Amino acid sequence: VQLQASGGGLVQPRGCLRRSCAASGSIFTINVMEWYRQAPGKQRDLVAKISSAGRSSYADSVKGRFTISRDNAKKTAYLQMNNLEPEDTAVYFCNADVVSYNGLRKIYWGQGTLVTVSS
Repeated sequence: VQLQASGGGLVQPRGCLRRSCAASGSIFTINVMEWYRQAPGKQRDLVAKISSAGRSSYADSVKGRFTISRDNAKKTAYLQMNNLEPEDTAVYFCNADVVSYNGLRKIYWGQGTLVTVSS
């Protein structure tokens, strides 16, 4: 199982970015999918999470600005980031709670990608 994240880069303050996180491999089902971020010198923090049924929750710092969604048929989660602030600069990671066809349940992580918010 692999997770492929995309959509990072440089964006100006008050700009927006859309991130995607696509899972592939021997996947029976995916439970929760999450986005984390880690700013320089800080711990990795949860940004948003979404259940297989589409229930979502957010860190207080991004509520009203970020939206997490998913397409179960595509095994992909998305993170729409609007009104970005310099404080959102971080390496962003996605993960997925995957049940494989062999019955193994494991959390997989995608590669981190840097989002820089700067003018």
